[in-house]
Amino acid sequence: MKLTIHGAARQVTGSMHLLEVDRYKILIDCGLDYEKDRSVQSNENFPFDPSDIDLVILTHAHIDHSGNLPTLVRLGFDGQILCTPATADLTELLLLDSVRIFMNKIEKSRKHNRKRHDNVQQPLYLQKHVMDTVERFVTIGFNRPFRINGNIELTFIPVGHLLGAAAVVLKINDQGTEKSIAFTGDIGRKNYPVLNDPQELPQVDFLVSESTYGGRMHTKDRTVEQALIETIDKACIKESGRLIIPAFSIGRTQSLVYSLNKIFSEGLLPAVKVFVDSPMATHATEIFRKHHGLVNEDAQEFYRKKGDEFEFDNLVYVENLKESRQVSNYFEPCIIISSAGMLEGGRIQDHLYNNIQNYYCTILFIGYCAKGTLGHRLLRGDPIVHIKDRELSVYATIKQTDVLSAHGDHEDLVNLAKQQDKRQLKNIFLVHGEEISMQTLADALEEEGYQVTIPEKGLSYII
Repeated sequence: MKLTIHGAARQVTGSMHLLEVDRYKILIDCGLDYEKDRSVQSNENFPFDPSDIDLVILTHAHIDHSGNLPTLVRLGFDGQILCTPATADLTELLLLDSVRIFMNKIEKSRKHNRKRHDNVQQPLYLQKHVMDTVERFVTIGFNRPFRINGNIELTFIPVGHLLGAAAVVLKINDQGTEKSIAFTGDIGRKNYPVLNDPQELPQVDFLVSESTYGGRMHTKDRTVEQALIETIDKACIKESGRLIIPAFSIGRTQSLVYSLNKIFSEGLLPAVKVFVDSPMATHATEIFRKHHGLVNEDAQEFYRKKGDEFEFDNLVYVENLKESRQVSNYFEPCIIISSAGMLEGGRIQDHLYNNIQNYYCTILFIGYCAKGTLGHRLLRGDPIVHIKDRELSVYATIKQTDVLSAHGDHEDLVNLAKQQDKRQLKNIFLVHGEEISMQTLADALEEEGYQVTIPEKGLSYII
């Protein structure tokens, strides 16, 4: 049995791991690589022939895990893609949005290079390729062993993080020897709004673990509601201003809306208008409703007692661009939730453009912002930022909280490994993290007595 880490090796994006059992080739995840030294088009340069892959297993819908699947299909993969039902629905939504992003960038490039048409890049894939990909989805529920072939059995274990997200556990008969390996995907955290806690993984021989928050701990001295109440009270009640929250449309927005629903329905704050300005968030919320059986018991109980977790008085889902522009003319205190979370596109840029110089505006970041993004520049305190072809001074208040981070922290990742008997677990392969995070987590696990490897990209391991 051979394992090759082709993506998210000593970096965060582009998860892609190849497991070979005899001549059978399984690809676990196929995400877009967004690292700064790679163009989007470079994602079509697979280190293997896509037509040689027999099966793909998808841990969850986020683009850094799913976003290159249509390229794989376009270049010759014709097998099945196994995932949970919620992951299939959310992935289709995200992949179609990727096509929209590709086409928007191409249109901007054409306008910029009107006399140099040869420099205009082509989209990585089109809507046709997304639909070809969706047709290959075969969905499997959580904790239901699925026989891939006579030698390999798959089980999806729920891990929180995102609706439908799963760890992949494979039991394998490798030339007469029983082996097991787990791929964590992305691990969620306990007591997260809407989502269930990660389920403990069964004992395995090998573990491929994410390491995003290696060396970092989440705030534990306040709840999500407490952090939101404090910020809303200051920004919208005491200062009668507006609060803008950049939030990823899928997962983060639904957890945020549910938390606000609890705050206002329990009378913990006076009523404040809330605008959700993201068409994708609206579609994603419908998928959350469709798979309501997957939300946690707290959300289920709220639904039984008070109704839809994602609807309440003074909540408005903005439907079109005209309504979005009208939000700028709403001069009462309000909360605006809009995508994208790192401010690199979407309607959030319009709201920033109109409010970044407003002394009575607070911008609250609730997620990670990668270096080089507009969000990162605001968080580091740049006094002037570039938005929509203008240099604008920053007068708005910039704040950040990690209470809505959907990733488990250092302690969660260590505890995940400690569920495994170190006498049976032969090796932990760390992926999906910056090198410093991986090394810090590796040091902690080695102190606990575990064998740890930080793989080089493209290097194969016989296991």
